[in-house]
Amino acid sequence: MAELHFFTGTMDSGKSTLALQTNHNHAARGRVGRIFTTHDRAGQAVLSSRLGLTHDALEVDADFDFWSYVVDTLTRGGRIDYLICDEAQFYSAEQIDQLAKVVDELQIDVFAFGILTDFRSQLFPGSGRLVELADRMNVLQVEALCWCGKRATHNARTEDGVMVTDGEVVVVGDVDQVDEPPAHVAYEVLCRQHHRRRLTAARAKAVSLAPEPLPFG
Repeated sequence: MAELHFFTGTMDSGKSTLALQTNHNHAARGRVGRIFTTHDRAGQAVLSSRLGLTHDALEVDADFDFWSYVVDTLTRGGRIDYLICDEAQFYSAEQIDQLAKVVDELQIDVFAFGILTDFRSQLFPGSGRLVELADRMNVLQVEALCWCGKRATHNARTEDGVMVTDGEVVVVGDVDQVDEPPAHVAYEVLCRQHHRRRLTAARAKAVSLAPEPLPFG
């Protein structure tokens, strides 16, 4: 029986790497699949991981219809055994419904990968619908870490190094490294405590380096 799988974790937890590995494993067994993504950090129509691995993909825009694409491909004599759907948090709820229909009506496996919440700690519509519909939901075991060493559970956005909690939901950036200058728009994974306090790695470092006030007397 085909199933709708949802693999989730914070940024920097290896979702895209697992998507590429999943595709490799199935293709190595002679299965034929299609890879989809949207808003990938490497640009359009490519699935990339932070380890440097990439693969051509089909770009999912707001008007893309998974059901129509798969039915049209099969009608034309094509073969599809499974779908790899990266950055699924950016898909619409309707597109997730289409993926569920592909699984149920056409018996094609769907493997979706995405983060649960945005930088405001609110569910993405696509991820929320996947939680509601997925046959299997898998939390990735590769734990991303906050700068303090605790398990990271929240995704933070920084602008010019300052954490923000409002703005456009979809702004493509990358996980900012602690030892590199902050990008104009970057992302960082934090534990709940430091996300709530808006204490990013850069801010924590700045606080630790601040001169102590001189004693009176």
